[in-house]
Amino acid sequence: MLQPLRDPTPPSTANAESAPSLDDLDLTKSRILLIDDNEQNLELLLAYLEDLGATLATAADGIEAIDAIDAEAPDLILLDVMMPRMSGFQVCAKIKGDPATRDIPVVMVTALNEVADIERAVECGADDFLTKPVHKLELVTRVKSLLRVRLLKKQLDETLKRVQRLGDNTGAGID
Repeated sequence: MLQPLRDPTPPSTANAESAPSLDDLDLTKSRILLIDDNEQNLELLLAYLEDLGATLATAADGIEAIDAIDAEAPDLILLDVMMPRMSGFQVCAKIKGDPATRDIPVVMVTALNEVADIERAVECGADDFLTKPVHKLELVTRVKSLLRVRLLKKQLDETLKRVQRLGDNTGAGID
């Protein structure tokens, strides 16, 4: 009789090495850009996220946000929708339309809560959507989750570059 295949790794350690939990993430090298035209909203987001250990930067409107992203690309963006000079929808579309920044996760944070607003955010390329008032646990959990995905994507990109370099080096002398 055939025995079912079994993973030789005990269940408690099966995923411990390959996928750290959200609490195990080292976010000290991560940079989060918070964009909102309301100073009180920025202060609240900063207070909610300060314990993560990530570098937190702020921008007061869309134009300032684009300048900040051009100066130093963040690992995650929390973006208000309704702002002067450039809406969050416009900022998100610009970020997602640029190959240099399109992989940065964008979370739209807004008082808008109609289905049409969520659809528009998705159409602009938003990765997630939070409605105000923001709940701390929901915000921190989503931020950690998206930062984890971002960090894993960066690791994958670096690994692929190393593999490419190795392939280039080993194939150079072969005819």
